[in-house]
Amino acid sequence: MTKLQMKMILAVGFGALALLPAAMADQRNQKTLLTFSEPVEIPGQILPAGTYVFKLADSHAHRHIVQIFDENQTRVLGTILAIPGYRLHSSEKTIISFEERAAGSPQAIKAWFYPGRNYGHEFVYPKNRAVELAKANNATVPAMPTALTPDTTKPAVKMNGPEVEALETAPLKAEKPNGEEIEVAELFGVAYGYHPWSPRELPTKLPSTASPAPVAGFIVLVAMGIAMCLRLSARRVK
Repeated sequence: MTKLQMKMILAVGFGALALLPAAMADQRNQKTLLTFSEPVEIPGQILPAGTYVFKLADSHAHRHIVQIFDENQTRVLGTILAIPGYRLHSSEKTIISFEERAAGSPQAIKAWFYPGRNYGHEFVYPKNRAVELAKANNATVPAMPTALTPDTTKPAVKMNGPEVEALETAPLKAEKPNGEEIEVAELFGVAYGYHPWSPRELPTKLPSTASPAPVAGFIVLVAMGIAMCLRLSARRVK
């Protein structure tokens, strides 16, 4: 094998390995580009039709904090508190589930699931909206104090800002269709296999069903394939 061939293999290998940090980062924060053809509701506001970036932010209180950016990630449009959501089967594509709304009204996002994972993020709505959604859908909806609604729409670029701290320490409840309010762990904790928790102990470290190992393995196979092709080519030239 010539020096030129060896340099080509190393260049391809290192170039592919350079992609690993980005792939690992996307899996950690679950960065997802989503396009909505119609307006959709998130806690605290209505998003117009368009393209947005959803990312899972680091939380000092170990809670699910979802941040929604514009397409270019120049502005934070929403900082959303969520609880663990669960699906029986994972999907290769991003899954967004919606709450039912009155005819002519934007659909409200219920949960967001990253590709390859059956654990996702169920959005927590301010109590007044959670009560309405629970009745409209005949289902229990996680809720936080209505007074925290403004904190979901502030441009909280820094994750240690006061609005994020307010969401991290917010008391969580669950609103039932009949108007009854219960502890969120009473329903969601038992259903998802978690033990009851206090607001500061809400578990957010989800089981990971995807890892960078397949990516690394693929890169190795590509490099090996290139090496074999170059060896065959060198033999033919001789």
